[in-house]
Amino acid sequence: MSFMSEFKEFAVKGNAMDLAVGVIIGAAFGKIVESIVNDLIMPIIGAIFGGFDFSNLFIALDSVPEGVAMTLAEVKKAGVPVFAYGSFLTILLNFIILAFIVFIIVKQLNRLKREAPPAPAATPEDIVLLREIRDSLKK
Repeated sequence: MSFMSEFKEFAVKGNAMDLAVGVIIGAAFGKIVESIVNDLIMPIIGAIFGGFDFSNLFIALDSVPEGVAMTLAEVKKAGVPVFAYGSFLTILLNFIILAFIVFIIVKQLNRLKREAPPAPAATPEDIVLLREIRDSLKK
């Protein structure tokens, strides 16, 4: 079997196509979660904690030149190395929310996939006859 025919067989298999669809949907879903965190959750958390923006939390690892605004974007633009822990907190929150949502989805799918327990096997006819004989003798 040639390399191209093997690749074609692999690419059109259900698993490869399912994986491709999952990756595409996952990327789009990740952007939705990122927007929820950045645009909805973090502003509320920032308002609760005094109105600051978590994405601008950083520690400059070198001296910041005069005239540079103390925002993460401006300090990075000036070439100063920074320890951007605010960005990390935002990405960590994205991950926790995404992991929780995926957990809920997988849990629901597993619940739907559970099969009903198999019905008990029918009692063999000879056993049924023996039980009838036993019951008639008891009378």
